[in-house]
Amino acid sequence: METTIDQNFVEFIAKQLVDNEDDVQVERVVDERGVLLTLYVNPADLGRVIGKRGAIAESIRTLLRSLGIKNNAHYNLKIADTDGGSGSTIQPQKDQYDYSVDNPTPETVQNNEESESDFVKNTRQELADLEG
Repeated sequence: METTIDQNFVEFIAKQLVDNEDDVQVERVVDERGVLLTLYVNPADLGRVIGKRGAIAESIRTLLRSLGIKNNAHYNLKIADTDGGSGSTIQPQKDQYDYSVDNPTPETVQNNEESESDFVKNTRQELADLEG
C-alpha cells in the first residue's frame, strides 16, 4: 500500500512526539466528506499525541487543515484509542466550573438593576475622586 503526503505528514509529526516510533501507523480513508486519517500509537504514547485538554491534537489538526488548503482537500484526524481494548473512548475533561444559569424572577431582575445602578454610581464617584 502506497502512502500519501498527508499520511506521511501525520506520521512524521507523531513520530517526533512519541517514545515508541515503531508503533505509529496512519490509516487513510476517503469518502464524500473528505479524507479521514486515523492515527494509531502505542497506548503509552496516547497522552503525548493528545496533550493537555487536547492541545497537541488540535495543533496537528490545524496543520492538517493547512495542508488541505494547499491540496484542495478536507482532512479529518481521528486518534484511535489503543488502550488494549477496554472499549472506552477518550472524553474531553469537563470544565471545573459550573455554568448553570438560574432563570431570574422579576424581583431579582429589579434588585439586580438597583444593585448595578448603585455599583455604577459608586464606580463613577471613585473615578471622579481619582481624577480630582
